[in-house]
Amino acid sequence: MRFKKLSACLLAAAIVVSCVPMGAAALSADEVKAPSAALMEAQTGKILFEKDPHEKRACASITKVMTLLLVMEALDSGKISLTDKVSVSEHAASMGGSQIWLKPGEVMSVDDLLKATVIASANDCAVALGEYVAGSEEEFVAQMNQKAKLLGMNDTTFKNCYGLDEDGHVTSAHDVALMSRELIKHPKIYNYTKVWMDYLRDGKTQLTNTNKMLKTYKNITGLKTGTTGKAGSCMVATAQRGGVSLISVVLGCQDTKTRFSSAASLLDYGFANWSVAQPAIPQKAFQNVEIKNGMQPSVQTEVDSAESILVPKGKTGAVKYQINMQPVPTAPVKKGQVLGKVACVLDGKTLQEYPIRAKNSVEKITFQSVFLLLFRRLVMAA
Repeated sequence: MRFKKLSACLLAAAIVVSCVPMGAAALSADEVKAPSAALMEAQTGKILFEKDPHEKRACASITKVMTLLLVMEALDSGKISLTDKVSVSEHAASMGGSQIWLKPGEVMSVDDLLKATVIASANDCAVALGEYVAGSEEEFVAQMNQKAKLLGMNDTTFKNCYGLDEDGHVTSAHDVALMSRELIKHPKIYNYTKVWMDYLRDGKTQLTNTNKMLKTYKNITGLKTGTTGKAGSCMVATAQRGGVSLISVVLGCQDTKTRFSSAASLLDYGFANWSVAQPAIPQKAFQNVEIKNGMQPSVQTEVDSAESILVPKGKTGAVKYQINMQPVPTAPVKKGQVLGKVACVLDGKTLQEYPIRAKNSVEKITFQSVFLLLFRRLVMAA
Protein backbone atom coordinates (compact mmCIF):
# COMPACT_ATOMS: atom_id res chain seq x y z
CA MET A 1 0.00 0.00 0.00
CA ARG A 2 2.80 2.39 0.90
CA PHE A 3 4.52 1.61 -2.40
CA LYS A 4 1.32 2.40 -4.32
CA LYS A 5 0.91 5.72 -2.51
CA LEU A 6 4.55 6.63 -3.13
CA SER A 7 4.20 5.74 -6.82
CA ALA A 8 1.09 7.88 -7.12
CA CYS A 9 2.86 10.83 -5.51
CA LEU A 10 5.88 10.46 -7.79
CA LEU A 11 3.61 10.27 -10.84
CA ALA A 12 1.72 13.42 -9.81
CA ALA A 13 5.00 15.24 -9.25
CA ALA A 14 6.30 14.13 -12.65
CA ILE A 15 3.16 15.41 -14.36
CA VAL A 16 3.48 18.82 -12.71
CA VAL A 17 7.23 19.16 -13.36
CA SER A 18 6.80 18.24 -17.02
CA CYS A 19 4.53 21.25 -17.48
CA VAL A 20 6.74 23.76 -15.66
CA PRO A 21 8.53 26.41 -17.77
CA MET A 22 12.28 26.68 -17.45
CA GLY A 23 13.20 28.97 -14.56
CA ALA A 24 9.66 29.03 -13.16
CA ALA A 25 8.44 27.88 -9.77
CA ALA A 26 6.44 24.67 -10.01
CA LEU A 27 2.76 24.63 -9.10
CA SER A 28 2.33 21.56 -6.92
CA ALA A 29 -0.68 19.30 -7.05
CA ASP A 30 -1.31 20.06 -3.37
CA GLU A 31 -1.74 23.76 -4.13
CA VAL A 32 -4.68 22.99 -6.42
CA LYS A 33 -7.34 21.61 -4.11
CA ALA A 34 -9.52 20.24 -6.92
CA PRO A 35 -9.28 16.43 -7.24
CA SER A 36 -8.92 16.77 -11.00
CA ALA A 37 -7.64 19.79 -12.92
CA ALA A 38 -6.09 21.02 -16.15
CA LEU A 39 -4.69 24.31 -17.45
CA MET A 40 -4.45 24.89 -21.20
CA GLU A 41 -3.20 27.80 -23.31
CA ALA A 42 -6.02 28.17 -25.81
CA GLN A 43 -4.19 29.50 -28.89
CA THR A 44 -1.57 26.75 -28.94
CA GLY A 45 -3.52 24.01 -27.18
CA LYS A 46 -0.54 23.35 -24.91
CA ILE A 47 -1.20 21.87 -21.49
CA LEU A 48 0.53 23.85 -18.72
CA PHE A 49 -0.64 21.90 -15.68
CA GLU A 50 -2.45 18.63 -15.06
CA LYS A 51 -3.73 16.79 -12.01
CA ASP A 52 -5.46 13.47 -12.68
CA PRO A 53 -6.50 14.95 -16.05
CA HIS A 54 -8.01 11.74 -17.48
CA GLU A 55 -9.98 10.63 -14.43
CA LYS A 56 -13.56 10.09 -15.59
CA ARG A 57 -15.92 12.14 -13.47
CA ALA A 58 -19.44 13.52 -13.43
CA CYS A 59 -19.31 17.12 -14.62
CA ALA A 60 -22.69 18.69 -13.85
CA SER A 61 -23.47 21.76 -16.00
CA ILE A 62 -19.99 21.80 -17.53
CA THR A 63 -21.87 19.51 -19.94
CA LYS A 64 -23.40 22.65 -21.39
CA VAL A 65 -20.04 23.65 -22.92
CA MET A 66 -20.65 20.98 -25.58
CA THR A 67 -24.32 21.98 -25.86
CA LEU A 68 -23.26 25.58 -26.50
CA LEU A 69 -20.59 24.52 -28.97
CA LEU A 70 -23.13 22.73 -31.16
CA VAL A 71 -25.52 25.68 -30.93
CA MET A 72 -22.78 28.13 -31.91
CA GLU A 73 -21.83 25.93 -34.86
CA ALA A 74 -25.46 25.88 -35.97
CA LEU A 75 -25.58 29.67 -35.72
CA ASP A 76 -22.33 30.20 -37.63
CA SER A 77 -23.39 27.79 -40.39
CA GLY A 78 -26.70 29.61 -40.86
CA LYS A 79 -28.76 26.58 -39.81
CA ILE A 80 -30.40 28.70 -37.11
CA SER A 81 -30.36 32.39 -36.17
CA LEU A 82 -30.53 34.32 -32.93
CA THR A 83 -33.91 35.77 -33.83
CA ASP A 84 -35.54 32.38 -34.48
CA LYS A 85 -38.52 31.71 -32.25
CA VAL A 86 -38.55 28.39 -30.41
CA SER A 87 -41.73 26.79 -29.08
CA VAL A 88 -40.99 25.00 -25.83
CA SER A 89 -41.83 21.29 -25.67
CA GLU A 90 -43.29 19.50 -22.67
CA HIS A 91 -40.02 17.58 -22.36
CA ALA A 92 -37.91 20.74 -22.18
CA ALA A 93 -40.31 22.32 -19.67
CA SER A 94 -40.10 19.25 -17.42
CA MET A 95 -36.40 19.58 -16.61
CA GLY A 96 -35.37 19.84 -12.96
CA GLY A 97 -32.38 21.57 -11.40
CA SER A 98 -31.42 25.09 -12.50
CA GLN A 99 -34.11 26.51 -14.78
CA ILE A 100 -36.19 29.55 -15.65
CA TRP A 101 -39.46 27.58 -15.44
CA LEU A 102 -40.31 27.42 -19.12
CA LYS A 103 -43.91 26.46 -19.85
CA PRO A 104 -44.99 24.04 -22.61
CA GLY A 105 -45.85 26.07 -25.69
CA GLU A 106 -44.02 29.18 -24.48
CA VAL A 107 -42.16 30.87 -27.32
CA MET A 108 -38.68 32.27 -26.77
CA SER A 109 -35.94 33.42 -29.13
CA VAL A 110 -32.69 31.50 -29.58
CA ASP A 111 -30.91 34.56 -28.21
CA ASP A 112 -32.91 34.53 -24.98
CA LEU A 113 -32.53 30.76 -24.59
CA LEU A 114 -28.78 31.19 -24.95
CA LYS A 115 -28.75 33.93 -22.32
CA ALA A 116 -30.54 31.71 -19.83
CA THR A 117 -28.42 28.65 -20.61
CA VAL A 118 -25.12 30.50 -20.20
CA ILE A 119 -25.89 33.02 -17.46
CA ALA A 120 -28.33 31.06 -15.28
CA SER A 121 -27.32 27.54 -16.38
CA ALA A 122 -30.97 26.82 -17.20
CA ASN A 123 -31.50 23.13 -17.95
CA ASP A 124 -34.89 23.68 -19.57
CA CYS A 125 -33.39 26.21 -22.01
CA ALA A 126 -30.49 23.90 -22.87
CA VAL A 127 -32.92 21.15 -23.81
CA ALA A 128 -35.07 23.56 -25.83
CA LEU A 129 -31.99 24.62 -27.80
CA GLY A 130 -30.91 21.02 -28.35
CA GLU A 131 -34.34 20.05 -29.62
CA TYR A 132 -34.41 23.04 -31.95
CA VAL A 133 -31.00 22.25 -33.45
CA ALA A 134 -31.39 18.48 -33.82
CA GLY A 135 -35.12 17.75 -33.62
CA SER A 136 -34.93 15.90 -30.32
CA GLU A 137 -32.73 15.81 -27.25
CA GLU A 138 -31.82 12.20 -28.06
CA GLU A 139 -30.48 13.14 -31.48
CA PHE A 140 -28.75 16.21 -30.07
CA VAL A 141 -26.95 14.10 -27.45
CA ALA A 142 -25.87 11.73 -30.22
CA GLN A 143 -24.36 14.73 -32.03
CA MET A 144 -22.64 15.81 -28.81
CA ASN A 145 -20.95 12.41 -28.56
CA GLN A 146 -19.99 12.49 -32.24
CA LYS A 147 -18.37 15.90 -31.73
CA ALA A 148 -16.59 14.64 -28.62
CA LYS A 149 -15.10 11.81 -30.63
CA LEU A 150 -13.94 14.21 -33.37
CA LEU A 151 -12.22 16.39 -30.75
CA GLY A 152 -10.40 13.41 -29.26
CA MET A 153 -12.38 13.50 -26.02
CA ASN A 154 -11.73 9.85 -25.25
CA ASP A 155 -12.80 10.06 -21.60
CA THR A 156 -16.24 11.47 -22.36
CA THR A 157 -19.74 10.05 -22.75
CA PHE A 158 -22.77 12.33 -22.71
CA LYS A 159 -26.20 11.01 -21.68
CA ASN A 160 -28.00 14.38 -21.63
CA CYS A 161 -27.36 17.94 -22.77
CA TYR A 162 -27.71 19.75 -19.44
CA GLY A 163 -25.61 17.87 -16.88
CA LEU A 164 -27.81 16.42 -14.15
CA ASP A 165 -26.30 13.23 -12.71
CA GLU A 166 -26.94 10.13 -14.79
CA ASP A 167 -25.12 6.80 -14.82
CA GLY A 168 -22.38 6.81 -17.45
CA HIS A 169 -22.52 10.57 -18.02
CA VAL A 170 -18.81 11.39 -17.56
CA THR A 171 -15.92 13.47 -18.82
CA SER A 172 -12.44 14.49 -17.63
CA ALA A 173 -10.55 17.72 -16.95
CA HIS A 174 -8.51 17.14 -20.10
CA ASP A 175 -11.62 16.68 -22.25
CA VAL A 176 -13.33 19.73 -20.76
CA ALA A 177 -10.30 21.80 -21.79
CA LEU A 178 -10.54 20.42 -25.33
CA MET A 179 -14.22 21.27 -25.81
CA SER A 180 -13.84 24.65 -24.10
CA ARG A 181 -11.02 25.55 -26.49
CA GLU A 182 -13.32 24.67 -29.38
CA LEU A 183 -16.20 26.72 -27.96
CA ILE A 184 -14.19 29.93 -27.56
CA LYS A 185 -13.19 29.74 -31.21
CA HIS A 186 -16.70 31.20 -31.62
CA PRO A 187 -16.19 34.71 -30.15
CA LYS A 188 -19.96 35.36 -30.08
CA ILE A 189 -20.12 33.17 -27.00
CA TYR A 190 -18.44 35.97 -25.04
CA ASN A 191 -21.56 38.07 -25.62
CA TYR A 192 -23.13 35.77 -23.04
CA THR A 193 -20.31 34.44 -20.84
CA LYS A 194 -19.11 37.93 -19.85
CA VAL A 195 -22.57 39.11 -18.77
CA TRP A 196 -23.14 39.38 -15.03
CA MET A 197 -26.84 40.15 -15.09
CA ASP A 198 -29.62 40.28 -17.68
CA TYR A 199 -33.39 40.05 -17.96
CA LEU A 200 -35.95 38.03 -19.94
CA ARG A 201 -39.72 38.15 -20.41
CA ASP A 202 -39.87 41.95 -20.57
CA GLY A 203 -37.83 42.30 -17.40
CA LYS A 204 -39.89 39.87 -15.34
CA THR A 205 -37.15 37.19 -15.17
CA GLN A 206 -33.77 38.19 -13.80
CA LEU A 207 -30.65 36.21 -14.71
CA THR A 208 -27.52 36.36 -12.54
CA ASN A 209 -24.36 34.66 -13.69
CA THR A 210 -23.26 31.61 -11.70
CA ASN A 211 -19.61 32.51 -12.48
CA LYS A 212 -18.70 34.73 -9.52
CA MET A 213 -15.18 35.19 -10.93
CA LEU A 214 -16.67 37.76 -13.29
CA LYS A 215 -16.66 40.05 -10.28
CA THR A 216 -13.34 39.00 -8.74
CA TYR A 217 -10.82 38.01 -11.42
CA LYS A 218 -9.15 40.44 -13.83
CA ASN A 219 -9.72 39.76 -17.55
CA ILE A 220 -12.05 36.81 -16.96
CA THR A 221 -14.09 35.94 -20.07
CA GLY A 222 -16.17 32.96 -18.91
CA LEU A 223 -16.98 30.14 -19.09
CA LYS A 224 -19.18 27.69 -17.13
CA THR A 225 -19.86 26.42 -13.63
CA GLY A 226 -21.62 23.27 -12.49
CA THR A 227 -22.65 21.57 -9.27
CA THR A 228 -24.41 18.30 -8.46
CA GLY A 229 -24.17 15.81 -5.62
CA LYS A 230 -22.20 13.35 -7.73
CA ALA A 231 -20.00 15.86 -9.58
CA GLY A 232 -19.20 18.14 -6.68
CA SER A 233 -18.43 21.77 -7.49
CA CYS A 234 -16.92 22.14 -10.97
CA MET A 235 -15.76 24.97 -13.19
CA VAL A 236 -14.09 25.86 -16.44
CA ALA A 237 -12.75 29.42 -16.31
CA THR A 238 -11.35 31.33 -19.29
CA ALA A 239 -9.32 34.52 -19.19
CA GLN A 240 -7.18 36.59 -21.56
CA ARG A 241 -4.24 38.77 -20.60
CA GLY A 242 -1.18 40.06 -22.45
CA GLY A 243 -1.84 37.97 -25.53
CA VAL A 244 -2.21 34.78 -23.47
CA SER A 245 -5.57 32.96 -23.47
CA LEU A 246 -6.02 30.42 -20.67
CA ILE A 247 -8.53 27.66 -19.94
CA SER A 248 -8.64 26.51 -16.32
CA VAL A 249 -10.60 23.36 -15.47
CA VAL A 250 -11.38 22.09 -11.96
CA LEU A 251 -13.65 19.12 -11.28
CA GLY A 252 -14.98 17.60 -8.07
CA CYS A 253 -14.27 20.42 -5.62
CA GLN A 254 -15.87 20.13 -2.18
CA ASP A 255 -17.48 23.57 -2.32
CA THR A 256 -17.80 26.71 -4.45
CA LYS A 257 -15.06 28.54 -2.53
CA THR A 258 -12.56 25.80 -3.37
CA ARG A 259 -13.79 25.76 -6.96
CA PHE A 260 -13.14 29.46 -7.51
CA SER A 261 -9.83 29.55 -5.61
CA SER A 262 -8.47 26.52 -7.49
CA ALA A 263 -9.47 27.94 -10.86
CA ALA A 264 -7.89 31.29 -9.97
CA SER A 265 -4.66 29.61 -8.80
CA LEU A 266 -4.30 27.88 -12.15
CA LEU A 267 -4.90 31.11 -14.07
CA ASP A 268 -2.44 33.01 -11.87
CA TYR A 269 0.21 30.37 -12.52
CA GLY A 270 -0.34 30.51 -16.28
CA PHE A 271 -0.20 34.29 -16.57
CA ALA A 272 2.83 34.56 -14.29
CA ASN A 273 4.94 32.04 -16.16
CA TRP A 274 4.00 31.92 -19.83
CA SER A 275 3.81 34.20 -22.86
CA VAL A 276 2.70 33.72 -26.44
CA ALA A 277 4.75 34.96 -29.39
CA GLN A 278 4.48 34.98 -33.16
CA PRO A 279 7.33 33.06 -34.80
CA ALA A 280 10.08 35.14 -36.48
CA ILE A 281 10.61 32.88 -39.49
CA PRO A 282 14.04 33.52 -41.12
CA GLN A 283 14.01 34.75 -44.72
CA LYS A 284 16.19 31.80 -45.62
CA ALA A 285 13.11 29.60 -45.25
CA PHE A 286 11.53 31.40 -48.24
CA GLN A 287 14.42 30.86 -50.67
CA ASN A 288 13.77 28.88 -53.84
CA VAL A 289 14.50 25.16 -53.56
CA GLU A 290 16.39 23.32 -56.30
CA ILE A 291 14.44 20.63 -58.17
CA LYS A 292 15.90 17.64 -60.01
CA ASN A 293 14.56 16.76 -63.47
CA GLY A 294 11.92 19.49 -63.40
CA MET A 295 10.53 21.77 -66.07
CA GLN A 296 11.79 24.57 -63.80
CA PRO A 297 15.13 24.37 -61.99
CA SER A 298 13.61 25.41 -58.65
CA VAL A 299 10.36 26.02 -56.79
CA GLN A 300 9.21 28.91 -54.58
CA THR A 301 8.42 28.12 -50.94
CA GLU A 302 6.02 29.24 -48.25
CA VAL A 303 5.83 28.52 -44.53
CA ASP A 304 2.77 27.57 -42.50
CA SER A 305 3.41 29.88 -39.55
CA ALA A 306 -0.06 30.95 -38.45
CA GLU A 307 0.21 29.15 -35.11
CA SER A 308 1.71 31.04 -32.18
CA ILE A 309 4.41 29.60 -29.96
CA LEU A 310 4.17 29.24 -26.21
CA VAL A 311 7.31 30.50 -24.48
CA PRO A 312 8.29 30.75 -20.82
CA LYS A 313 7.96 34.37 -19.68
CA GLY A 314 11.03 36.46 -20.54
CA LYS A 315 12.44 33.87 -22.95
CA THR A 316 10.96 35.07 -26.26
CA GLY A 317 14.24 36.65 -27.39
CA ALA A 318 16.14 33.43 -26.68
CA VAL A 319 14.17 31.35 -29.20
CA LYS A 320 16.34 30.11 -32.09
CA TYR A 321 15.07 29.10 -35.51
CA GLN A 322 16.56 26.10 -37.28
CA ILE A 323 15.84 25.31 -40.93
CA ASN A 324 15.89 21.62 -41.78
CA MET A 325 15.45 20.86 -45.48
CA GLN A 326 14.77 17.46 -47.01
CA PRO A 327 17.12 16.06 -49.71
CA VAL A 328 16.83 17.83 -53.11
CA PRO A 329 13.42 16.74 -54.42
CA THR A 330 12.90 15.12 -57.81
CA ALA A 331 10.06 16.32 -60.05
CA PRO A 332 7.13 16.15 -60.13
CA VAL A 333 6.63 18.41 -57.13
CA LYS A 334 3.08 19.21 -56.08
CA LYS A 335 1.87 22.53 -54.69
CA GLY A 336 1.82 22.27 -50.90
CA GLN A 337 4.35 19.43 -50.79
CA VAL A 338 6.49 19.54 -47.65
CA LEU A 339 10.11 20.32 -48.51
CA GLY A 340 11.43 20.96 -44.99
CA LYS A 341 10.66 22.41 -41.58
CA VAL A 342 11.44 25.44 -39.44
CA ALA A 343 12.04 24.41 -35.83
CA CYS A 344 11.63 26.92 -32.98
CA VAL A 345 14.17 25.85 -30.38
CA LEU A 346 14.72 27.08 -26.82
CA ASP A 347 17.57 25.75 -24.69
CA GLY A 348 17.88 22.73 -26.95
CA LYS A 349 14.15 21.88 -26.78
CA THR A 350 11.89 22.17 -29.84
CA LEU A 351 8.86 24.30 -28.99
CA GLN A 352 7.13 24.21 -32.36
CA GLU A 353 7.76 23.13 -35.96
CA TYR A 354 6.38 24.77 -39.10
CA PRO A 355 6.40 22.99 -42.49
CA ILE A 356 8.12 24.61 -45.48
CA ARG A 357 5.94 23.87 -48.52
CA ALA A 358 6.17 24.22 -52.29
CA LYS A 359 4.29 27.35 -53.35
CA ASN A 360 3.56 25.95 -56.81
CA SER A 361 3.80 22.69 -58.75
CA VAL A 362 6.74 21.68 -60.95
CA GLU A 363 6.21 19.10 -63.68
CA LYS A 364 8.69 16.37 -64.46
CA ILE A 365 10.76 17.02 -67.57
CA THR A 366 9.86 14.71 -70.50
CA PHE A 367 10.52 14.66 -74.23
CA GLN A 368 6.92 15.69 -74.88
CA SER A 369 7.03 18.59 -72.42
CA VAL A 370 10.32 19.88 -73.89
CA PHE A 371 8.92 19.62 -77.43
CA LEU A 372 5.79 21.56 -76.45
CA LEU A 373 7.87 24.23 -74.75
CA LEU A 374 10.09 24.68 -77.82
CA PHE A 375 7.04 24.75 -80.09
CA ARG A 376 5.41 27.51 -78.01
CA ARG A 377 8.59 29.58 -78.10
CA LEU A 378 8.83 29.22 -81.92
CA VAL A 379 5.18 30.27 -82.31
CA MET A 380 5.71 33.32 -80.05
CA ALA A 381 8.85 34.31 -81.96
CA ALA A 382 7.15 34.06 -85.40
